[in-house]
Order: sequence, then structure tokens, then C-alpha cells
Amino acid sequence: MKSTFIALSAAVVAIGIVGMNKPDYIKNAMQSLSLSDAEEPVARSSRLAQQSDIGIAGANAPVFREIKRSARPVLDSVVTAATAATVDESALRYFASRGDTARLQAEISRLKALYPDWVPPKDPLAVPQNEDKQLEAMWDLYAQARYPEVRKAIAERLVSEPAWKPPADLIDRLTVAEARTRLINASDLKQYETVVRIGSETPSLLTCSEVDVLWRVAEAFFRTDKAQRATDAYSYILNNCQNAAERLATIQKAAAILPAKSVEDLLAKEKAAPDGTMEFDSIRDDLARRFVAEANADGKLVVPPQYLSRVERLAEAGGLASDALLLGWYYLPRGDMEAAEKWFRKARDKEDTASASQGLALTLIDRNDQLAAEDTMYRWRDDSKEAKAVYLAATANLLALEPPVPISGDVLKRVATEVIKSRDPSTAQQFGWYARALNQPQTALQWFRTALNWKLDDEPSAYGLAVTYLQLDDLKGLTEIQRLWAGRSERIARVGEVEEPETATRQQRLANETVLVQQQPRTTRVPQDVEDVQPEQVAVIRPRRTVAVDRGCKSTINPQTLAPEAALTRGWCLMERNRPMEAAAAFEVGMLGSSAKTREDAAYGQSLAYLRAGLSGKAAVSAVKAPQNRQRAFELQQAILADKAVAAFDGGRSREALLILDQLKQIAPERTDLLSLRGYAYLRLKRYADARRVFEALAAIGNRDGQRGLGILYQIFNDKD
Repeated sequence: MKSTFIALSAAVVAIGIVGMNKPDYIKNAMQSLSLSDAEEPVARSSRLAQQSDIGIAGANAPVFREIKRSARPVLDSVVTAATAATVDESALRYFASRGDTARLQAEISRLKALYPDWVPPKDPLAVPQNEDKQLEAMWDLYAQARYPEVRKAIAERLVSEPAWKPPADLIDRLTVAEARTRLINASDLKQYETVVRIGSETPSLLTCSEVDVLWRVAEAFFRTDKAQRATDAYSYILNNCQNAAERLATIQKAAAILPAKSVEDLLAKEKAAPDGTMEFDSIRDDLARRFVAEANADGKLVVPPQYLSRVERLAEAGGLASDALLLGWYYLPRGDMEAAEKWFRKARDKEDTASASQGLALTLIDRNDQLAAEDTMYRWRDDSKEAKAVYLAATANLLALEPPVPISGDVLKRVATEVIKSRDPSTAQQFGWYARALNQPQTALQWFRTALNWKLDDEPSAYGLAVTYLQLDDLKGLTEIQRLWAGRSERIARVGEVEEPETATRQQRLANETVLVQQQPRTTRVPQDVEDVQPEQVAVIRPRRTVAVDRGCKSTINPQTLAPEAALTRGWCLMERNRPMEAAAAFEVGMLGSSAKTREDAAYGQSLAYLRAGLSGKAAVSAVKAPQNRQRAFELQQAILADKAVAAFDGGRSREALLILDQLKQIAPERTDLLSLRGYAYLRLKRYADARRVFEALAAIGNRDGQRGLGILYQIFNDKD
């Protein structure tokens, strides 16, 4: 965070204070300065190097090991020379005469560090004025940060006066100032390796009088993958520097880049103010908010409880919508839907925004309140692609409820309008199944045809057409759709098949039975356009009865004519023939069995059947129709979540897919195929760094999806260049 309180040293670029060189002013200023408290920055810098090296060796030695090696010979030579040289106090008098108290204090600190036995003059103005006007002009240029001109003036005088020697203090300070300028320029240009190199070559810059330089070096360490050295640099400031504003800014800058744990360690170095408060209290709220926001961006991060509690107190007491929103998005991907809904509602009560409504809608979808979810998101449906995806997910789940619920005409019309506008074949298919559930086969035909027009290879919509043609006794339409899908869908080919009777008596008894296989909509997809679908009392389609006895499961029969155990056997046979919807109907009958084992197996089989048909919502319902053993329950939970993730991704809802994948990852290791799905979800959301991390991991094991993903990333960034 930018700080306006940085006290620059005498070598920092600055403009001298003009018109404030009166002796009275300087004397007053000097009285306000505690000369006895002048810092010893270079000595402290060496202490930092010693402190950083404890217990660490080799290439991992943190912070300023390289600086320490170069600093020691320089300091030793300077101190040795001081025993035989007179301290040059001309710069001291120069800054005092111009009222530049900040530079005056920095110069005193510098001289005390270089010459430990030197005692600062009580009145710097009493230092004899330099009668060398050319030298005074050089100092004036230096004070204005016109360093090239200083070098030029020195060179010209050496030509005109070969016997003249420039003061060592001026040369040293000029060299340091030029190094500072190069370091700052490199930092501004994000040339972080150069920043570290200049810092290591100029240890006199790494002092408390050069806090801005220390900040830049710390950031450079972090940007060059030396996070611990960055932490040590910030620690050095907090351990050694006393300026309150700079200490506060140090925490703010560290928190902007370091992980929460490192920042927490730095916060432990705070001091108590004279009034008993702690010096960093003023920023702890903002830090807590930042930690939660970072965790929202990275689902693997866990916010320390004290900071989570602090944000919760802020949201309760201050009532800011933004605080409640932070908490909602923190709890949602971590599966705490109750807490997420609470905070999204608080945020929305304060300010109805797209983000608050989107989060609330996701929690409502999770607890199956689809009508409320649709109503919550309708206003914000066009705010973003993610908002539209959440809205369509809510409407899909609304249409998929079992038994179908009455939906007002206004809601149906607005949902249909949005579906048509989005041209989503999967949602059009959903409306087709919903229309069938309302016993409106003509409307269902329109929806299934629309879906197929938008996606020619949409097999579920083609199947919907087939069974609806059968319902309408439109044999011509049924024959045509079966011809188009011949060899591509066994279940379409078998629509309308009737089993041969076992005996004449049984045939006569079941003569009027007909099979009508009805597929329900996927719970994670959204409906599309229904023309004039009016709300009416929900009609349950009761198929005409046809079917005879099954020999194996080659033909279609009504499973309700079978005993539960026989229906269970038929269900597994149908699964082997990849006819999951018929299998699901057979397993439904199997769940009527008197044996607990039969009911368990039937519920398990029906869950698998719905999963194979892409109906993960129905699979989840089936899974709890009968108690399952632990292993089966675990397998079903994994399979259902995986299917939902794939469905969300296929529906263009990448954020939802990532949320489901994160939930799945909490209960089982992430499979390679799902890891690939995660990578492409990141890619869609333009989270390129996350996508690269996933694809690199896949490519490392020879996975082609990983290699393909890296190729896409390369193309993206190559195009940008």
C-alpha cells in the first residue's frame, strides 16, 4: 500500500526546503530532533544478516547473505579509515542550512554508523561554511538529484584543477544515490533480479533511513521466488526501525503479497502505543477482509479462525454488504450451505447485487428451492455469463422436480424466453420432458426439435422425439427418427418394441398393455423454449399396458408385471444392454421387494442407471431410497458429484463445475479425467495460472489432455504477444 510517510535518507531524491534556512528555524528544528536517538542502520543491517543465516545453509540461506558478504569489507575499511581521517561534516551543515530536517537526521545516522566515536555537533549551523563555491554548487546539484550534472561538474573541475580532489563523502553519497536511482527504476520496471543485485552491491541502502528501498528489495525477493527472504526483509524493518507510519506501511505492503501465515508472524512484532492500543489495530480489519478474499479466490486456502471471526463481527456490527458477501463466498465452496445462505441473505438485504443474488441462488438450488432460486436470479440473469448459467441451472432444476410442480404462466413464459435467447440445446430438451410431464406432447415435440436444430447430435432430444412420436401414434415420425439414428442409439431403435407372449392366456390378460418409456430432465441442465405452455394441474402420464413375459431382456416389457426379484434381475440385464431408463423402471419395481437386500440392490441399481442416463439429480434421490452399505454409498456419492461436475461443465457453468470438483476432492483423490476437467474449467474462466498448474501436472504423467491444454495456453499468450 502506498505510504505518504516515507522518510527518505540524505541520498534519496528530493527537493530541498526553500526559504527556510534561518538560524532560529534550524535551532528549533534541531531541538525537535533527538540526536542521541539517531539510528545505526548499517550496524542493524549486519545484525539482520546474522539473524537470517541462523540454521540455514547453502542456496536456501535467506534475505541478505550475499549482501552481508559484500557489506563487511566495505564497513571494515570505512571504520579503519575513520581512525585516521577527519569526519566530513560539510553535508551536515549543508542540509541544516536549508532546513532539510529529514536529510539532516539521516546524515547524522549515517555518520554515526560510519564513525562510531563521532559526536554530532549540537548546532550543525556552527560547522564552518564551505568557502569553495564550486563545491557548494556540486552539493546543490546533488540535493536536487541532478546526479549526472554533479559527475560532469567534478570531471570538469578535475580537468581545470588537476590537483583538486573531490571530497570522499560526496563521491560516496553520489555513488549510493545513483545506485538508489537504478534500483528504483528497476523496481518500477519490474526487473526484480536487478533490484536484488543492486541491493546486494549497495548495503548502505539497506537501512532504516531507506525504508522505501527495503520495501522494494523485499518485494523483489518475493517476485523471484524467495518468499522467506521477503519475509525476513519485512521482519528486519519491524525489528529495527521505529517510525510508526513506516512500520504500519510495512505490514500493509507485506500483507499485499505474503501468505496469511507469514503476515501473522509479522503482526506478532507489533508494539503497544502509549495509550495502550496496539500499533497495527487500525489495519487488522482490512487484513481480515483481505485474507477472506484471497481464500475466496483460492479454495485451498483456509483463513485463520481469528480473522474469520473478525469479519463476521464486522458483518454483524457494521452491516456492510461487502463483508457479508465475502463470508458467503467463503462458505459456499466449502460446503457450508447454511452459513453461506445466511451471509448472502444479509448481503442482499443491504444491497441487492448480482453477486449476492448469484450466491443466494446457488444455496437455494442446493436445498432444492428452485422456484426461489429462479426468482432470485431473474433480475440479474444478464449481468454476466456466470449469472446466466446460475439462472438457467435454477430453471433446469425447477423443471426437473419430481413430481412436476405447477409453475405460473408468467414464470414459464419468461423462462422460455431466456432459453430461446441463449439457444442452449440441453435446456430445450429439458422443456421437452417437462411438457411431456404436463401431458402436452405436441409442445414437447417442438422443444425436442428445437434442441436437435441447435445440436444435431443431441441423442437425448432425439430419444425424446421418438417416445413422443410413439405416444402420439405417429409411426411415420418414429420411423424417420429411428432411421436417422440407426447404429447410433440402441434405445431409440428399440422404442415401441413389444415382447412376444409366453402363453395365449397371459397375452389375452395383458393384451391392452403398452410400453411408454419416459425420460425425465437432467437436474443440472436448463430448459429452453416452450410456446404457450400454460400451467395446469400436473398430469401423471399413465401408460397403456401392453407387454408380455420377458425372455432375458431383449425386448421391452412393463416391469410392473414382474415380481420384485425378477424386476431386479431384469434391471441388471438392461444395464448390460445399455438401456438405463428401462433399467431404472425395473429397479423401481425391485424396491418393492420384501427383502432388505433386494431393496438395497434395487436402489443401488437405479442410481447407477440414472447416472448412466446423465440424470445425476435423480441418481441422488434413488441412492437414499434404501440404506446402502458404506462402500456403495461412498461410490455413489463420488459418481453423482462427478456426473454433476461434467454436466455443469458441458452446460457452460465452469464456476459451478469447479465448486463441485472441490467438494468431490474433499472426499476422494481427484481422478485424472476430472483433473483435466478442472484445467479446462480454469481455462474457460481465464484463470490461466491455475490452468497451467493443472495441465503441467497432467503433462508430467504423459496425459494428452494436459499436453493439449498447455498447447492452448501457449497459443493464447503467443497471440497476445
